[in-house]
Amino acid sequence: MSQNAKIVMDAVRAADHDRYLAALYAPTDKRDALFSLYAFNAEIAGIRDRIHEALPGEVRLQWWRDLIATDNEDAAIGHPVADALKATISAHHLPKLAFDNMLEARIFDLYDDPMPSRTDLEGYCGETAAALIQLVAMVLDPVEAPRFAELAGRAGCAQAMTGLLLLLPLHRKRGQCFIPADILAAAGSSPEEFVAGDGGPGARRAVAAMTALAREHLATFERGAAALPVALRPAFLPLALSRAYLDKMEGSHRSPLDGVVRLSALRRHWLLLRRASKGWPGTLT
Repeated sequence: MSQNAKIVMDAVRAADHDRYLAALYAPTDKRDALFSLYAFNAEIAGIRDRIHEALPGEVRLQWWRDLIATDNEDAAIGHPVADALKATISAHHLPKLAFDNMLEARIFDLYDDPMPSRTDLEGYCGETAAALIQLVAMVLDPVEAPRFAELAGRAGCAQAMTGLLLLLPLHRKRGQCFIPADILAAAGSSPEEFVAGDGGPGARRAVAAMTALAREHLATFERGAAALPVALRPAFLPLALSRAYLDKMEGSHRSPLDGVVRLSALRRHWLLLRRASKGWPGTLT
């Protein structure tokens, strides 16, 4: 492994340990490419945490957009993640439009505007987590990946919504609301009330509705996952953890409103190993 590849892998291990673990189940010759995609995703997802102000954050997103758009594929940037990502895009002929859409969606993260509706949330999930799953699938098996684009959409919605629930304490602390306004209204709440104090009387109903929406997408994914070929399993592996996170939120009666919900390292390893080796029920071998 080159020094640059190790830097990128370590960045994923530190910033997104669940995807890091999932990538280890990919074929050895594909891992560097997966790590580059996951490191890029971690970079742009964490811009607000590092930069804190919206306009400089947009400048950083534009830097990535310009970098990916350039036709000079061989020029070294001197940024380990950027160099690795450029190499992955070139080697695997990944669509640059997908990255542009992902960067555009991440502008939402930089501001405190409420998520308007369920449709908007699903669109956000589609351009971020679902797009990432599909890009990883294209690296793993470019022939089979297009057949499972719709399944990647469902998987991405389930994974992203679960992730937003896990990050809910952080988002509320900084006044950010990813639970759609129409779901909050149906629960008798509002974005302003939800992020203030204890969230108000409708907060738990809103979280329950968001959890149900994540489960709806997860259930649809799991029904289709029986058709996943072995080659594509690593792209979808994190979904094994999504179900476990949702189960813990409900089974232990520990709402994300009460603090961060976690799974032990041992349980995460076991869940990924089981899915990597057996797949989802009925999965083709």
